[in-house]
Amino acid sequence: MIEKRTFDAVIVGGGGAGLRAALQLARAEMKVAVISKVFPTRSHTVSAQGGITAALGNVDEDNWHWHMYDTVKGSDYLGDQDAIEFMCRNAASVVYELEHMGLPFSRLPNGKIYQRPFGGQSKHYGGAQATRTCAAADRTGHALLHTLYQRNIAARTQFFDEYFALDLVRDDEGYVLGLIALDIASGAPILFEARAVLLATGGAARIYRHSTNAHINTGDGLGMVLRAGLPLEDMEFWQIHPTGIPEVGVLMTEACRGEGGYLVNREGERFMPRYAPHAQDLASRDVVARAIAQEIRAGRGCGEHGDHVLLKLDHLGEARVRERLPGIRELAIRFAGVDPACAPIPVTPTVHYMMGGIPTNLHGQVVTPVRYGPEEPVPGLYAAGECACVSVHGANRLGGNSLLDLLVFGRAAGDHMVEYLKENPYPRPVPKAAAEPALTRLARWERPKGGETVAGLRGEMQRIMQAHAGVYRDAAHLKEGLAKLDVVQQRLNDAAISDRSKAYNTARIEALELENLLPIARATLVSAAARQESRGAHAREDFPRRDDDHWLRHTLYFTENDQLDYKPVRLKPMTVETFQPKERTY
Repeated sequence: MIEKRTFDAVIVGGGGAGLRAALQLARAEMKVAVISKVFPTRSHTVSAQGGITAALGNVDEDNWHWHMYDTVKGSDYLGDQDAIEFMCRNAASVVYELEHMGLPFSRLPNGKIYQRPFGGQSKHYGGAQATRTCAAADRTGHALLHTLYQRNIAARTQFFDEYFALDLVRDDEGYVLGLIALDIASGAPILFEARAVLLATGGAARIYRHSTNAHINTGDGLGMVLRAGLPLEDMEFWQIHPTGIPEVGVLMTEACRGEGGYLVNREGERFMPRYAPHAQDLASRDVVARAIAQEIRAGRGCGEHGDHVLLKLDHLGEARVRERLPGIRELAIRFAGVDPACAPIPVTPTVHYMMGGIPTNLHGQVVTPVRYGPEEPVPGLYAAGECACVSVHGANRLGGNSLLDLLVFGRAAGDHMVEYLKENPYPRPVPKAAAEPALTRLARWERPKGGETVAGLRGEMQRIMQAHAGVYRDAAHLKEGLAKLDVVQQRLNDAAISDRSKAYNTARIEALELENLLPIARATLVSAAARQESRGAHAREDFPRRDDDHWLRHTLYFTENDQLDYKPVRLKPMTVETFQPKERTY
C-alpha cells in the first residue's frame, strides 16, 4: 500500500504553463497541487530570453490579425488557424495581466511596455518589419516565472518540489484519476489522486546531443502519454535555432538580431540577404538555420573546423548591449570567451524547441482521434506549454510565440479545468492495481548488475538523433538512424544502475528519464521518415518541396507497432477568413 494524497487537480510541471493554469485553479478556490522535479523557478521557462509576442502597438502600428498571418505563414501553413487566432487575439490580455501582476517589463521613454523586432513578424500581412515582442531586457522568461510563482504562493497553491511523475492513473472507462509520482528525497512512490491532471512538463530536446535545452527537458509528460496508449502529434518537427554557441548549445537569443545584430561568414560577408532578401537576418528561424548550414557546407564557415558563423553585436556599442542584452553578454563571455560588445560571437544551429507534442484542443484537453468522427477529449487529462500540440506552431515556431503559447493556453486550460471540476464534483474510484505499472518500472531498476550504463545509452541515442534527424534529412539516413535506435532500445534491457539507495537517487531518475526519451526519439524518426515533403523545420533533401496535396495534415504516432495516423489541418479560423497556403518567402 503506497501513500495517497488527494487534490481537486494536479499540475505536473512548475514552468510557465503549469503555474499559469494553477493560478486559475487556486483563484477559483480549488485544491491544487503542482508537482515538479526541480524547484519551480528552476523550470526551463526561466531560460527564455527574447520576449512575449503581442500586437500592443506600443512602438508602431500593429494589430492581432497581422500577428495571426505571420504565425500561420511561419508555421508553413501546418498550424491550426482557429488555435492561432485564439492565441493572437488573447495575446494582449495575457501580457497586460502579467504587467498588473508585477512583471518588470523594460519600458519605452513614454512608460509603455518595451517591444522589439523579432524574426518572421510583419505589418500589413507581410509588409514592413513589425516591432511586436514584449521584453524584460533579455531575461523575460526569468521575470515571468518568478512573477507567476509569487502569485501562486499568494493564492496558496501547494507545491511538491523534487517529485518525479511516473505514470497516469486511469480507470476502465478512460477517465484520468491522478498519477503516481516518486518523492525524490525519500525514494517513496506516492499516489496523487485528482479529478483532473494537467501535463506541463516542457520539451524533450535532450534526445539530441546539441541542444539549447536544460538537462531536465526529458519529455516526461510525453512518455507518460505514450505509455497510456495515447498518441503524440507532429513529432517530426523540431526547431533548430540558428544561433547556439558551438558544442555548448547555450542560446544566443533572436533578440540579438532584433536589436540590430547580424550574421557574417568567414569572409566577413552578411550572407542572409542571399537567402531572405526582404527580412534578411530577421527571417523565420528555419530559414536562417538552413542558410547557416548551407554557408558551412559551402566552405564559408568560421573557425579552425569551419563549423560555425559569427553573430555581430559589437557595432551596437557597449551601452546598448549592456542595457538590452545583459544576459547575452554574460553568457557569451562565460561560454564563448567573447565580449559581444567588442567582438563577434561564434554561433551554429542548435536544437531548440519541439513543435509537436501531446494533441490538445483550445481548452487544453488532451484529445484522441476518432477515425470517422470528431476528436474526443480524454476525460480529466489536460496539457499545455511546449509538451502540448494545439497546434499553433505547425511546422515552425516564430520567436516570442512560445511564452505566449504557454500563457494563453495555460490560462485556458486552467479555466476549463475549473468548469470540469464543478461538473464532476465527486472522485471516481481508483482501480486497485492502479500503481502496478509504475511500481514495476521502479522495481526494474533494482536489478544488481547489467552490462550497459544509462549514461552510455543516452549518449548513443543523442548522437544518433544528431546525425540522422538534424537540419537536413533523407530516407536513407532516417532508416539507418531508426535501425541504430532499435539496437539502443534492446540494449536498455541489459542496463543497470550502481546506486540503488532510496534518498536522492539521481541515477534512478536519469534511468527513468531515458525510458521517456527513447520512445520520443523513435516517434521523431518514424514520423520524419513517413513525411515525404519539406515543410518548415522538416527539410527532406530527397523531397525538397512542400506538398500540400498530400501532406497538409498532422501526424499522429502511437507506440504500438509504430502506428501512424493522420488528421487534417484546421484551416478555418474562428471569426476571420482563412489564410490560404501559398509559397513562403521572406
